[in-house]
Amino acid sequence: MEGKSKRAPIKIRELEIDDIAQVFHLGERLFTAENSPNTYRTWDEYEVIELFYGDVEFCLVAVLEEMIVGFALGTTITKTHSAWKYGHLIWLGVDPMLQRQGIAEKLFKRFKEVMLKNDVRMLVVDTEADNLPALHLFRRLGFGNPQPHIYLNMNL
Repeated sequence: MEGKSKRAPIKIRELEIDDIAQVFHLGERLFTAENSPNTYRTWDEYEVIELFYGDVEFCLVAVLEEMIVGFALGTTITKTHSAWKYGHLIWLGVDPMLQRQGIAEKLFKRFKEVMLKNDVRMLVVDTEADNLPALHLFRRLGFGNPQPHIYLNMNL
């Protein structure tokens, strides 16, 4: 392998309290108002903290040489009068310099494993209709049956 540098492998693990700042700042770069103007959730420090304290087992990070380069943050939903438990992948992000290298897929596969261990029967993910890279990724990961959703807003 002459001439090729070997990169350390990506490690996927559960989010730890000391990771919160790195995850928050990576998300700040990824989920800006310019990139996601119509997202119903807003990326802020409370997103990471609330998910960490509420559902840490569904909060994963991708680590490369001690640096967090990606994350998957989610939760579960149990509906009254339903035998099903739903999983919701709320945020999935990878450092722009490392996108298209399989990190999001690794994060998702571990996320799915954790959901299965927690008796989740259906995973839900959402993205904007014009986020073609995300739509392509989610379809490749096995998501189907996209449902149109109308999002209305009003500036006050």
